[in-house]
Amino acid sequence: MPVSGLPPYDPANIFARILRGEIPCRKVHEDAFALAFHDIAPQAPIHVLVIPKGPYCSFADFSAQASAEEIAGFFRAVGQVARDLGLEAPGYRMLANMGAHGGQEVPHFHVHLFGGQALGPMLAV
Repeated sequence: MPVSGLPPYDPANIFARILRGEIPCRKVHEDAFALAFHDIAPQAPIHVLVIPKGPYCSFADFSAQASAEEIAGFFRAVGQVARDLGLEAPGYRMLANMGAHGGQEVPHFHVHLFGGQALGPMLAV
C-alpha cells in the first residue's frame, strides 16, 4: 500500500524496466538490494544512479514500506558504489529528488551520485 498522498507505484517506469532487463544499462554494481548504473545524461564526470530493487516511488514510500534489511542493504550499496568509484576521498554529492517540486523525473526512488570534479554550491541563490 503506497504512502498516503503518493500515487501507486508504476511498474512501467523506466527503472522498473531496467530492473527487469527490458532496457540495458551501463551497470556499476548489483546486489540483492540495489542496482547502480551510469546516468544516460551525466551532469558531472561521474554520475551514477543507485536504485533499490523493490517497487518504491519515493523516499517516504521506501522508508515506510521497505524492510529494515532492504533499507540497510540499499544504503550499504550506495556507500560501496561511492568507494568503488573512488569518490570517498575527494568527495561527492548524493542527491535524491522527490516529487514534481523536487524535480523527480522517474517515479522510482533513486539516489544520484555525482563526482569527479569540484561541484560547487548546492543551490544557486
